[in-house]
Amino acid sequence: MVRAINNKTAKSLEFDKIVNLIKDYCDSELGKQKAINIQIKKDAEDINKDLDILNEAVSFMSSYGGISFEFDDVTDFMKKAELDSILYNKELLKIKRVLSLVSRIKGYFKNLDDSERFLRLKDYNRKLIPVKELEKKIDSIIISEEEIADDASPLLKSLRRQKLNINEKIKATLNSIISSRQKELQEPIITIRQGRYVVPVKHEYRGVFKGIVHDQSSSGATLFIEPMQVVDLNNELRQLEIKEQQEIQRILQELSQDVKENAKTLYNDIEVLAELDFIFAKAKYSLKLNATRPEINTMGYINLKKARHPLISPDTVVPIDIHIGDQFNTLVITGPNTGGKTVTLKTVGLLTLMTMAGLNIPAEEKSQVSVFEEVFVDIGDEQSIEQSLSTFSSHMTNIVSILKKVNKNCLVLMDELGAGTDPVEGAALAMSILDTLHKIGAKTIATTHYSELKQYALKTEGVENASVEFDVETLKPTYRLLIGLPGKSNAFEISKRLGLTEEIIENARRYISGEALKFEDIITDLETKRKELERANHEIAVLKRDIEALKEELEKEKKKLQAEKDKIINNAKEKARKIIQDAKATADEIIDKIKEAEKAESKDRIIQTVREKIKKNMEELEREISTPKEITYSKIPDRVKEGQTVYIVPLDQNGIVLSPPDKSGNVEVQAGILKMNVHISNLRIVEDSQEEEAKKGYSRFINEKSQTVSTSIDLRGKNLDDALIEVEKYIDDAYLAGLKQVTIIHGRGTGTLRAGIFQFLRGNKYVKSFRLGKYGEGGDGVTIVELSEK
Repeated sequence: MVRAINNKTAKSLEFDKIVNLIKDYCDSELGKQKAINIQIKKDAEDINKDLDILNEAVSFMSSYGGISFEFDDVTDFMKKAELDSILYNKELLKIKRVLSLVSRIKGYFKNLDDSERFLRLKDYNRKLIPVKELEKKIDSIIISEEEIADDASPLLKSLRRQKLNINEKIKATLNSIISSRQKELQEPIITIRQGRYVVPVKHEYRGVFKGIVHDQSSSGATLFIEPMQVVDLNNELRQLEIKEQQEIQRILQELSQDVKENAKTLYNDIEVLAELDFIFAKAKYSLKLNATRPEINTMGYINLKKARHPLISPDTVVPIDIHIGDQFNTLVITGPNTGGKTVTLKTVGLLTLMTMAGLNIPAEEKSQVSVFEEVFVDIGDEQSIEQSLSTFSSHMTNIVSILKKVNKNCLVLMDELGAGTDPVEGAALAMSILDTLHKIGAKTIATTHYSELKQYALKTEGVENASVEFDVETLKPTYRLLIGLPGKSNAFEISKRLGLTEEIIENARRYISGEALKFEDIITDLETKRKELERANHEIAVLKRDIEALKEELEKEKKKLQAEKDKIINNAKEKARKIIQDAKATADEIIDKIKEAEKAESKDRIIQTVREKIKKNMEELEREISTPKEITYSKIPDRVKEGQTVYIVPLDQNGIVLSPPDKSGNVEVQAGILKMNVHISNLRIVEDSQEEEAKKGYSRFINEKSQTVSTSIDLRGKNLDDALIEVEKYIDDAYLAGLKQVTIIHGRGTGTLRAGIFQFLRGNKYVKSFRLGKYGEGGDGVTIVELSEK
């Protein structure tokens, strides 16, 4: 039920369809009920609170993935427990699932970051109160809708053990009878009738086979007899079954009392779960629409940027820019039929209602929407056959009703104002109605065909013209809204393009007053100048984007060069440090030798050894400092191709080209186990001999990879961020190893990990296709990935 705004307005603007879409995103019936009862509010503070929690949910889903809020409404079961009635397995299992969902959501929210972006979700987390003890108790006792665990109580366990023993005795006795008296039996089997073990005896042996008859076949040829040898055992078994049922009833009664004791907490948890289900359903719808948070005001100011009607396909909807309530309070929209005037009215109205209902809207960020006391609508043909009202009468009846209730804090939307009657009188009435609404101060948007209203808007302060654009070349509307420019009729231009002769068109012009023709010429001139200005603005915008892109590219190059410079300096410092360390070690060794020579008799030999050591060290140092590398490289390449060996200047090592340069000149290169993008200016072509050696090394690397990379990876138990890091490296390794198909094991769980992996795989260039596993492959707990050819 829609509140605060009249239901007629909500229905005219199709707000009920938005409600149904949100309802479909809810997982629980209680969540769906909250969606149906969504409130269109008038208090800006309340609306902002709704938008706060909605956008926290959107942020949560973007960061952590979606959550399932599927649970059954168990309030009736709790009321039953409060009346001291016994809850049975099925009812207790549904309560347990609610408790499990509470625990699971507490787990999701437990790791929310410490920033302020999830303050309200944290409040909901605090409101949720897990009842772990009851959850574990039900889980340990109730196995299924028909079965209770043996360990539910010591007595139950003992009774079932005794039953098992009696059963074995009965079967052993009956098997003995079957083996010894097969001639008298119809079949050598044991069966049950009326809860007691029996054997099928031929009717003719009834007199010699002692026992109690419990049943007979339809033909009467077979009697199902309980042999006297097992009567006492069957009696004992029956008594044990009665005691077992009594103990089960006691256990269920105890569980039901536990539910009763925790009823208050459970009612609270169910309410919070339903509220969260509704909030996250709104978030899912917001993400589906690619909607943004509107900025709220109470001054009647609407400024929608690139607004889209949410019920029109994204492939066909044309975004509009529209504003009202700042420099003008009344907007008159003119233009051809099917040009988008009505859609514009509905877009403004529907997005206003969505905002007041605490929903994000399909428009660009920073779009502004006002909170209104009431939204009035007169859209479409609301003709009443029962009341025998014409279209004009129907619209007038509606407008009269609006004028009785409207005030300055209202939004009024009127389609084809004054239509359906004599054009002169209709135009006069339309201007008078607009005058009345304008004096009241209501924010009014009206569409019309009357040219008199265009002039009225030009002459009246606080009233503005707008038009829906029409392309005379294609004879089709563009659906763009142009504020500040009245619509041109285009009747003569359209007729001319459709083949009407120039003579007839010129004759028609003579029937139009000079003032009307002059007004149309002014509009034509304005339209021409607008298009020229629009083209100029477009060119300026393109140049500005190009300059920004060039500036950004230069900044990147500057940072890259600085990084390369820093790396070279650091490498040089490291080399110098090593040389100094080696020189110091050699010096220490020489000093030790000199000290040794002073004491030894073979002084000359030791000194000669020291001299040779110094000479050798100096030669090595000289080579380290001055000798260039033997590998020679050519100039900066004009182009490189896949598989080519290149020298990477910043890294001082060779690599293999994985893909040719992109538009920015960046080349993807493999250097050892590393893959990177390097600008072509930082590459050099390696001589053939070195290239062959590098290729051999790359081949060895690929062979080693293919022997070590597994055909599957297990990500169960990992959080999404860690899993994505591992799966990215694994896909790279598998591609390099030449694997065609790999398996990613993620388990079933909540589906968050699987959704995150799917999103990553969609954007990975090495992934050809992927799907969930089939029966025998791991089902939906695994994803099978087909890799591209190398």
